[in-house]
Amino acid sequence: MTRRISLSMALCVLTAATAVLAADGKPTEAYMTASDGVKIHYYVMGKGTPVILIHGYTGTAWGNWFTNGIAQALARNHMVVALDCRNHGKSDKPVANGPGKAQDVVELMDHLKIKKAHIHGYSMGGGITAQLLTMIPDRIITAAFGGSGIPEADAEMRAKVPPDKQGRDPQEDEASRTLRVHRAMDLGMSKEEAEKQAATPPPARTPAAAPAAASPARTGPQLDLTRLNIPMLAINGEFDRPNAKTVRMTREVKNFTNVVLPGKSHLTAIMAGYMPKEYLESLVKFINANDPKK
Repeated sequence: MTRRISLSMALCVLTAATAVLAADGKPTEAYMTASDGVKIHYYVMGKGTPVILIHGYTGTAWGNWFTNGIAQALARNHMVVALDCRNHGKSDKPVANGPGKAQDVVELMDHLKIKKAHIHGYSMGGGITAQLLTMIPDRIITAAFGGSGIPEADAEMRAKVPPDKQGRDPQEDEASRTLRVHRAMDLGMSKEEAEKQAATPPPARTPAAAPAAASPARTGPQLDLTRLNIPMLAINGEFDRPNAKTVRMTREVKNFTNVVLPGKSHLTAIMAGYMPKEYLESLVKFINANDPKK
């Protein structure tokens, strides 16, 4: 059943079971060594049914999920696991400006002995979530996409997608500069050096374009959504091509919830200080509603 969520929804709370919470109420931190030797850093917070959070390209687990309160809200009833993807955050960076890797998420689940989990990814993390649907569908309770989705794989169907609204949140450039400063510091620059570098704006891209690492299209035709009995959610800004990312999901996913955030662009939909409350509320309500029944 497909349904569109109204943007005035309230948080709903259900119960769940097991995991880790530091005595001071902050997440615990640890490392896992992946099968190729790369060290992956991750946070764990709360107890209950596991929720795995996968951040966006050039982001970090802390910046994508903790500074805006998403991880804390989910941890009230769940075991939240947020990893720094390889080449990001406190994880090893074997490839300069490289993306994350879906296999690392699978190995982290094995490391933590997580049999099944809710998966939520933003941008690049959404692309990784789509890849996980092809790799371990039997271990996914729900799949939630932020700043992403699963676009049409067929060119003819892609041509029929209704055009997305043109425009841009005027705060997007400010949010982009903040992200670039944090990324430069993550790669070893001082704050002064990072701010100087970020003062030069990046090349403009057309609204139809998307960061290569953010696109989940590479999962291709082999991902048959009609055969997956997994509830799915997509949350996108009004100016972040929601139609291109979700029309296929609306048509093919049995239980799909689509949330569009008015006036928001790719970064202002999620970043602390710009993210509307509807993002957090939509995600928490969706995950709570689809927790396994005891």
